[in-house]
Parts: sequence; C-alpha cells; structure tokens
Amino acid sequence: MSVTKNKIEVLKYETTGTCCKLMQVEICNNIIQSVDFFGGCDGNLKGLQALIKGMHIDEVIAKFNGITCDNKKTSCPDQLAKFLAEYKAKK
Repeated sequence: MSVTKNKIEVLKYETTGTCCKLMQVEICNNIIQSVDFFGGCDGNLKGLQALIKGMHIDEVIAKFNGITCDNKKTSCPDQLAKFLAEYKAKK
C-alpha cells in the first residue's frame, strides 16, 4: 500500500489472542493520528490511545513489540506493534 504525503490512511486489524478483537488506526506519514480499540480493557486502552497519538510507527513498534498480558503470549500493545510492522513491511 502506498502513502501519499499528508494523506491519512485508515487501517483495520483483527487481533488474535487478546480481549480487543479489532483495532482501527489512522496514520499520516508514519505518524499515529488516532487509534480505536473494539473490546478489551477500556481504561488501559484509553491510556494507550493517549500515549501513542503523535508517535512515529517505528517508536510504537519498538516500545510495544513482545509485551504479554497475564499468561497470554501477546497483548493489545503487542498486537498493535505486529499490525504496524506488517503495515510498514507492505509499504
């Protein structure tokens, strides 16, 4: 998928192994504009939304890749990192 300068892309990702089942991310020039989580821990995900708004996708990938939740092998932040890494690889 190609990115046109200053164009916001709206991307959706179905997660696996987390309470959140779907993520929708808006990206412009590799900067997170917004993210919505459907399902999951409301307060934690609101915090995550506020934290990553305005961050470069590389920083999000580096910070959140490999984070686990309880006894699961993944987490909402980890799924977001995987999603952004897949997006970056397709560009």
